[in-house]
Amino acid sequence: MTELIIYAILFLILIGHTLLASKMYNAVHQNKTLDIQEKNDWKLKALILPVYFWGRYKRRVL
Repeated sequence: MTELIIYAILFLILIGHTLLASKMYNAVHQNKTLDIQEKNDWKLKALILPVYFWGRYKRRVL
C-alpha cells in the first residue's frame, strides 16, 4: 500500500511538472520581445525546473 501511495505522489508531481513546463513554454513562445536564442534558453529552462524558472521569467518580463 505504501508503494502505491509513493507512486501516486510521484505521478502527481510529474503531471504538475509537465503542465507548468508546457504553460511556460507557450508563454515564452508567444513573447515577441525575445529573440530566438533567448526563447530557446527559456524553453530549455522550462523543461528542467519549471517552478523555479517560471518565477524568474515573470520577474524578467514584467
